[in-house]
Amino acid sequence: MKCELTPADVGSELALAATYHRAVRTGIERIWENVLDWEHLPALHDVYFNHVVLIEIGSWGWRVELTKAGTADRRMFLELQIDRAKARYRVRTLAGEGTGTEIWTLLEPLGPQRTAIKLRFYLPEHRPERLAMLGEKYRASYARLWDQDEAMIVRREALLARSRTRSGVSGASLRLGPLAELRLPLLVELDGQPFRILELEDGELVAHSTICPHWLGPLDEAAPENGILRCPWHGYLFDLRTGASVDGRGCRLAPAPSVVVDPVTGEISLR
Repeated sequence: MKCELTPADVGSELALAATYHRAVRTGIERIWENVLDWEHLPALHDVYFNHVVLIEIGSWGWRVELTKAGTADRRMFLELQIDRAKARYRVRTLAGEGTGTEIWTLLEPLGPQRTAIKLRFYLPEHRPERLAMLGEKYRASYARLWDQDEAMIVRREALLARSRTRSGVSGASLRLGPLAELRLPLLVELDGQPFRILELEDGELVAHSTICPHWLGPLDEAAPENGILRCPWHGYLFDLRTGASVDGRGCRLAPAPSVVVDPVTGEISLR
């Protein structure tokens, strides 16, 4: 890494517990975009977190209150500070479980679609055995976190590239066959757009876009509940009948074709 940490960067009360290295399949600008995206923490990483409240945000980074998965009492106040000039950022636990912990991430561009990352975990702990144990936990957790983040970043990049080459809508229809022979939910593509057909709790058949309009998250496996669909990346909620937002965040699903059932043959088609 071009800008390694110096003793002046980290307080003497902290000890290095572990490091973690990997290369991520995206450019550094996508990394910065992901780092500043605080909203995805309790949705994409719901194994670790279950609620987040934004306290402050700016070009410097953000501060949030997080509730860790498990109990409501496991609250943390985190601060993220970025240093673009030195290609690095720090996440510091200001209060709550792990107070004083600092996690530094150093970035190095390896190419247009590849970035090296190096994480260093500093803890307010100096007992060797406990430091080593906690270091392994952090390393394993952040390997999983980055697996999830990388999958999100790579998918989003691919869909953005696809959207730049997509042609306009032709108004085509699609015949799917008799209802009795269809295995729902069913994934289909119409005019180059992916949709899913499913049956709601009241028996109504609907089609919906499988791409979240917020960050292009995957909706093809999201389980509906009372006609509402939740994006697994950021937790945005949509009405499956109308595509409208139901959480006040203003996003709307792309228009979906109507599911038509022939009253005589029982054949299903999209129009």
